[in-house]
Amino acid sequence: MKELLVLSGKGGTGKTSIAGSFAVLTENAMLVDCDVDASDLHLLLAPEIKERNDFISGVTAVIDPDGCTGCGTCVELCHYDAISMTQEETALVDPLACEGCAVCAHFCPEDAIDLEPNHCGYWYFSQTDYGPMVHAELKPGEENSGKLVSLVKQKARQRAEELGRDFILVDGPPGIGCPVIASVSGADLILIVTEPTQSGLHDLERVLGLARHFKIRACVCINKWELNREMTKKIEETCHRQQIEVAGRIPFDETVIESLVQGVPVVKYKDCNASKSIANIWGAIEKMLNQEE
Repeated sequence: MKELLVLSGKGGTGKTSIAGSFAVLTENAMLVDCDVDASDLHLLLAPEIKERNDFISGVTAVIDPDGCTGCGTCVELCHYDAISMTQEETALVDPLACEGCAVCAHFCPEDAIDLEPNHCGYWYFSQTDYGPMVHAELKPGEENSGKLVSLVKQKARQRAEELGRDFILVDGPPGIGCPVIASVSGADLILIVTEPTQSGLHDLERVLGLARHFKIRACVCINKWELNREMTKKIEETCHRQQIEVAGRIPFDETVIESLVQGVPVVKYKDCNASKSIANIWGAIEKMLNQEE
């Protein structure tokens, strides 16, 4: 089973648009959206949700007002200022500020504080016109996005094996943080989508460093390449020096905007230049994946 992970050093480079197009071009794939903080692959693939499952991670302190004597010990010990005293002289926890460290529960002289499992979000198993899909959403302000990404990838691989899918296509989160590191696990090839700007080159080098650290083969795609031909050349030279293959270039194409407005992958518009370039890049990636065998 092969796995392609599509990454970018920051949001807005066209990563999800390209991943959505790959979903149309590939066959027998399990589709995965690992951008759990701000997922948007579903906007292109219109998944029909078949299962919704709770994501539980960490704990939140909850105070029993009947057992609380208002001694203030928990207020003094909480380093996150998550506990305050009410007018009734009982302690009250702000669940958004609580980090679940359990210090308050451990030192409460009345044992009036419980630690309840924290419901952080959901993960879904869905069906699209292009294959089954596993995706998730983290509730606003919640943490442990890396743990949720790991869960999504675990469930995706499990479902792929059950359904006889021999390829996993992952739309990863932007950047190089914890959720990206979690999404890298198990990937055979990383496609890094960049744009011809100085910040695009900087972010590309950061993701390439991440790929080298985890010893995963990477290739690069330059989106809207002709908007800055000089920077495109600089990016390609950087890739050449680091022995990173450039899978292809995608020109600026207003049809991409139209496809996003309509909520469909751009490769459905077969005659546009961007669609043809993405198809060529997909062909190059297939060859790279086959070389891994």
